[in-house]
Amino acid sequence: MASASFVKLNSLSSPRISHRSFAHPSASPPPRVSFAIRAGAYSDELVKTAGLVPLPGSNEESWCQGLDGLASRSAEYYKQGARFAKWRTVVSIPCGPSALAVKEAAWGLARYAAISQDNGLVPIVEPEILLDGDHPIERTLEVAEKVWSEVFFYLAQNNVMFEGILLKPSMVTPGAEHKNKASPETVAEYTLTMLKRRVPPAVPGIMFLSGGQSEAEATLNLNAMNQSPNPWHVSFSYARALQNSVLRTWQGKPEKIEDSQKALLVRAKANSLAQLGKYSAEGENEDAKKGMFVKGYTY
Repeated sequence: MASASFVKLNSLSSPRISHRSFAHPSASPPPRVSFAIRAGAYSDELVKTAGLVPLPGSNEESWCQGLDGLASRSAEYYKQGARFAKWRTVVSIPCGPSALAVKEAAWGLARYAAISQDNGLVPIVEPEILLDGDHPIERTLEVAEKVWSEVFFYLAQNNVMFEGILLKPSMVTPGAEHKNKASPETVAEYTLTMLKRRVPPAVPGIMFLSGGQSEAEATLNLNAMNQSPNPWHVSFSYARALQNSVLRTWQGKPEKIEDSQKALLVRAKANSLAQLGKYSAEGENEDAKKGMFVKGYTY
């Protein structure tokens, strides 16, 4: 059984964190996706991979398993109401990265995306370039361009319709252990440079992951990217940078539920403004500015 955790936010109800399970007996697949999607409209995110495992022949790197049987599982997920899927794999800059690891990441993402579209699901494509390392931002840009070049080469080879995908990439930042931090304006410049060089304008949306940045840092960087028009909808799909304040507030205590809901609304509003380029960090508390990078972090 695969499971999906997702956050639903709308103007008509209170925010809630919920959990939904999807069984996967056989089912007839629905027609292939053949329409453009609205970049800001997704709420149910289904994660269906077998996780990261060591990649033989690489520089101690990993690859993501889970393609076997994915078509039949996806058909059943669609039948049960899923409409979006996510596949995450990672690339490590301190490990090289090796050509083998980059190719494996790109090919796996492309096969997953094609299978998802064939079964009516919109694939969220997530090659995460980890923050680990002491490299400068220029090195991150170099690796990101290489990875995204491979990803879109194999997406095209697999006949994936670009209008029917969403991207969930890392921002282009220095390594977490680099001596100099980059300003939001610098992160925006390098990230948008990479995207404009590698991502076709047919792709409707870029939904950034936070990758261990602080809540405020991720939001400021997103805001800087939206100071001028982009070919895509540039927004967010954070985990830690949305949930950290919420979980610290909640602490598993029933009496803290209302306070944790308010904390979630604060982060959601901040990032909603950032994807419009209208966010200001004025009034952010110190906890939101604390970095969440964990060396060798896995989930």
